[in-house]
Amino acid sequence: MDNLLDERALSKLKWRCRRGLLENDLLIERFFQRHEATMTVAQGEALSALMELSDNDLLDLLLRRKEPQGDLDREDVRTLLEQLRTPPMQTN
Repeated sequence: MDNLLDERALSKLKWRCRRGLLENDLLIERFFQRHEATMTVAQGEALSALMELSDNDLLDLLLRRKEPQGDLDREDVRTLLEQLRTPPMQTN
């Protein structure tokens, strides 16, 4: 089992995830609302790797216009991307 991110690491990661494109910010914020309480070190590392991308390249991945390539084509990044891409459950 992977360790959970501690509060300090989570805070630093959230700061690192601030983006220039509103669309990216909204998708990342939605992810944190759903997963921050259970976020693991591995998820944090995968998210950090995605934050190395330009805003437009990140948005292409989030909107499924592209799939991860090169160093990002790995299981942890793909799993995290699916979590980022999944819309919230609809409630009535």
